[in-house]
Amino acid sequence: MNTWVAIVAIVAIVMCADVCKRFAKARSAEKASEEEVEQMLAKIQLLEDRIQVLERIVTERNFDLKQKINNL
Repeated sequence: MNTWVAIVAIVAIVMCADVCKRFAKARSAEKASEEEVEQMLAKIQLLEDRIQVLERIVTERNFDLKQKINNL
């Protein structure tokens, strides 16, 4: 009977170690995804700023005049 108890204990230890390993891996992946989200938000903000500049350029009165001159 002691042999079976030892086998069950070894299997339980291995299973617990595997669960802990997977949990740690999931936590590290979650942290990485948070960093990716922050990077994406920063990139979106940069793109929004660029779009605002482009909109301001296109809606200027001088822009239309420059296009008419270039078309001539």
